[in-house]
This record gives sequence, structure tokens and C-alpha cells, in this order.
Amino acid sequence: MNRKTAGLYIHVPFCRRKCPYCDFFSIPELTLLPAWLQAVCREAKYYQGKFKCFNTVYFGGGTPSLLSPSNLDFLLENLRRIFLITPEAEITLEMNPEDVSREKLRKLQGLGINRISLGLQSLDDEALTFLGRRHTAFQAEKALGQALEAGFSSVSVDLIYGLPGQKKQRWEKVLSRVAASRPHHVSCYLLTIKEGTFFARKILNGQPPLFWEKVQRDLFLFTSRWWKNQGYLHYEVSNFAVSSKHRCAHNLKYWQRQPYLGLGPSAHSFSQNKRWWNVSSVKEYCRLVSSGFHPVAERERLEPAQEKLETLFLGLRTADGVSLALFSNLPEDKKTLLEKQGLVKTRDDRLFCTEQGFLFTDALPLWLTGDFPLKVVAKGR
Repeated sequence: MNRKTAGLYIHVPFCRRKCPYCDFFSIPELTLLPAWLQAVCREAKYYQGKFKCFNTVYFGGGTPSLLSPSNLDFLLENLRRIFLITPEAEITLEMNPEDVSREKLRKLQGLGINRISLGLQSLDDEALTFLGRRHTAFQAEKALGQALEAGFSSVSVDLIYGLPGQKKQRWEKVLSRVAASRPHHVSCYLLTIKEGTFFARKILNGQPPLFWEKVQRDLFLFTSRWWKNQGYLHYEVSNFAVSSKHRCAHNLKYWQRQPYLGLGPSAHSFSQNKRWWNVSSVKEYCRLVSSGFHPVAERERLEPAQEKLETLFLGLRTADGVSLALFSNLPEDKKTLLEKQGLVKTRDDRLFCTEQGFLFTDALPLWLTGDFPLKVVAKGR
């Protein structure tokens, strides 16, 4: 048994329609939902007693808000019967604005769901159309207002920026409209072109790139400073919280390499130095589980050097940084050079990135631990 408090993730693999930027596993075949519900509960039983307890539960996807309150009640009742979920657990449900209503929010609270993550993506109708979203800016603002009025412990908002041709002034209008409602948490993601998405296929077919690197860098720094001026903590590369207690406790487990269990097709799990992930097929997932087999697609065991590098990659993404003890063999001139460039700082025996350094979190760990050329670090992501 893993003796540490863990996080529980349930992947809801259903969407009405795939967004052109999304590379998460999802399908539009809602007829498979009943079989999926049963399979998730069967899969959970395999892990009974293998984790001490869970103090976070996260319904991600996909579009978890496609689940009815009765679906969620069925899942939570079974999960609470199988696992020890602490009474004060953070329980998050991702929701699309078009699925929000006062009645549904009230029912979700009755189930013990205390954190809502709203996939607004923008409050600009032109941007929403480009991103393939089904809601309007008006619907998004209304949903945010209703979620906040409902009195959840925490309401989070997802936004995407760095769209082709997006000007700082237009992006700032979106930020101002969101900030006017004062959500507890905001995630701001730069648009990235990921393999297998519709946007990636457009580029492969000869269409021009959708964004420019320098514009995105400038928008990233602007966004960081803008939310800080609003009193929010920039506690992870893409995440801001109105106070430390409103940081996403579940996602912190990923960045701090705490144990987590993922249930459902394509869900990932981590415990000690082991990682495993499930098959990315709802039909195959349900078939395997109903036949008494584990739906695991692959497993890996991390070596000490891999664990150290992963600790750097994940830790440097957060404002908490990493322990300087990880750099016992680090030449002093390397750290000094990064400090002079304004990319890192040290405090209380820890090394962490500045907001400028956040731009280079993919490259810095490689340079700090090996012979990765600094000029690549300076180029950024």
C-alpha cells in the first residue's frame, strides 16, 4: 500500500464534438456511457486497499459535465464504498458553460462536489468560434456568475490565448471581464499545436502556422504581470490563484510527484517510482474490465536519474521550485549565469524560476543536469 495521501482522477471520455486544438482522448459516442460507468467501478475495485486514502477527486475529460447528477451520484457512491475518500476532500468537476444551470449546480453540491472548473476558453465570440467552442461569451459569463453565486468552495476558469493575430488589448479585455467576477482560480494556456489535432493537420496540409513564438512570449509575460497586479498568485506556469488555499490541490499532486490513481480509458497513474496508463479506447477498456483483465496499456519504472530529472521538470514549473540539494554536483557558475540572466532565483535553500524563467522550463532542467547547450535554453520553448 502507498502510505501517502493520494489523488483520484476519473477520465470521462465523452464529448459532443472534438475541439480543433484538443489532444485529450474523447469520443462522441454517448451510447457507451452506461458501459463506461460500470467499467470504472469495476476497475476501482482492483485498487481497493492499494492506496492509503484520497484527499482529492477530479473528474476530467472529455466533457465531464455531460454526466447527469445521477451518473455522478452512482460513481461517487461506489468510489466512496471502495476507497477511503477523506471528508474534506477537494472534489472537482470540469464543466462546459452550456451545461451549467442553477438546478444542476445545486444537485452537484448535494453530491459533495465542492470545486468547479469552467472551460470558458475566452469571452470573445470571435475567439470562441476559432477554437470551435459551442458556447457564446454571454453564456460563458452567465455560467461563471451562476457558479460563483452557488457558493462552491472554489470556482476555476480555463482560458486559451496566443491565438493567431490576437492583440494584447483584445486579450486584456477578456482578462478584465473574467477578473470582474473574481473567480478563485484561473488557468491561462497558450495555444499550442499538438500532434493529432485538427489544427496540426491544417499545418501539415500546408496551411501557415497559427501563431508566432515572440508574440506568445510577450503575451505570457503580460498575462503573468496582469494577474499579479490583480492580487493573484502565479503559482504554476499556467495557473493563478486568488490565495494559496485556492490552488488546485489535485494538480499540485502531479507537480509535486505525489501518488495518484487514474480510472477510465487513457487515464494515467503514479505511485512511488512506477507509472502506468490505460488503453485509449472506450470499447477496449470496457471489454477488458468486464472480462476480468486490467485495462493497462503500458507500465514504466523510473530509474533514480529519471526521477531526479522529472522532479526538476515538474518542480521548476511551480513557484515553490526545487530543493538546492538536487544540485549537489552543479557548478556554481551555471546557477550564477542563470541568475544574471534573470531566469532563476534562490531563497531558503530552494531554486525557482522567475516569470521570465517560466518561459524556459522545458529546457532548464536539461541544461542544469547535463551538457544541453545554453543557447538552446535562451531560445526558449
